[in-house]
Amino acid sequence: MALIVQKFGGTSVGDLDRIRNVASRVKAEVESGNEVAVVVSAMAGTTNQLVSWARDIGPMHDAREYDAIVATGEQVTVGLLAIALQNLGIDARSWLGWQIPVHTDEVHGAARIRSIDTDVMRARLATGQVAVVAGFQGLAPDGRISTLGRGGSDTSAVALAAALNADRCDIYTDVDGVYTTDPRIAPRAQKLDQITFEEMLEMASLGAKVLQTRSVAMAMRHNVNLQVRSSFTDAPGTLVVNEDAIVEQEKISGIAYSPDEAKLTIQGLPDRPGIAAAIFGTLADSHINVDMIVQTAASEGQKTDITFSLGRGDLAKALEIIESGRETLGFDGVDAQDDVTKISVVGMAMRSQPGVARTMFETLAERGINIEVISTSEIKISVLIAAEYTELAVRSLHTAFGLDAED
Repeated sequence: MALIVQKFGGTSVGDLDRIRNVASRVKAEVESGNEVAVVVSAMAGTTNQLVSWARDIGPMHDAREYDAIVATGEQVTVGLLAIALQNLGIDARSWLGWQIPVHTDEVHGAARIRSIDTDVMRARLATGQVAVVAGFQGLAPDGRISTLGRGGSDTSAVALAAALNADRCDIYTDVDGVYTTDPRIAPRAQKLDQITFEEMLEMASLGAKVLQTRSVAMAMRHNVNLQVRSSFTDAPGTLVVNEDAIVEQEKISGIAYSPDEAKLTIQGLPDRPGIAAAIFGTLADSHINVDMIVQTAASEGQKTDITFSLGRGDLAKALEIIESGRETLGFDGVDAQDDVTKISVVGMAMRSQPGVARTMFETLAERGINIEVISTSEIKISVLIAAEYTELAVRSLHTAFGLDAED
């Protein structure tokens, strides 16, 4: 007997028929002889509606009341799924975050899980009862409902799997696994049988929407066996595993892209110690994440430019912060662009195979695509390019690295 945590997202429970389909999948797992806990999201579109109502009733709302509102979507889903399972003859009971409880920190709206009490749930699972758990929510130190932020149900599922020491955590979604790139852009993209935690973390952070970044990091930290599967087919999914579970890879694993990027250049900065710390410290204090950073070399007595990328949604705020410090920083001007895309080549193969950067840069050059910024890590090379070349760049790199499916 294995203990399995299954997670179903909003599209998987989007209406009553889909909830019945989920119930059938859970029943099949139970009839295989396994103990099952199911984590569910709100029905597709529900959380957006709840967020909209909260913002419309009061733009400067109390975060604790915001959580009380947006957590109700999952409460509906767990009740409906529990009833659907009971109708199939499966003993099932719903659990809200505060009933388990899932203890979080005090940051309402973007809480982080501190611990999960599983003693009562373990006892129920041992009797054959299915636990239907509301994702995305927990219990804050003030005794109020807390929510984990967007994508929090994935994090709930992985955290529960870790707390229960589950044999596997299956993330069910509207795709049947992790692909070498977005199939909508590159129709010859292939589904990966396996991908390492490190690669999946890079892919998720770079725009791949299959798994939420926090959940991958948590699974990696707690060594949770993770699998991405489709809610609508029985096709095998993609296993997310430790690096040592995969024999030395010969190929790059994927091409990721993030279209919601912006580029900001601060021109004519004094070339003195502490100038970069002043800029990025101020942005960090305002919770603005920056990624790719390039500083031009300056000869003695000359000024320098600093260029960096950031999320497009943070561009206006970043501009305001930097302009407010013009007198202190002593720069000449600022140039901002919001029509750029970050393209990344990701793969453990980079550790052992030379020439990845050369292939990437030559491929883009042959297509007439100019590279504006470059950054690297041990298993990733990212470039910033004009947004109009996004699809051409993704398809060309996918082919250049031998990732296209055979005809």
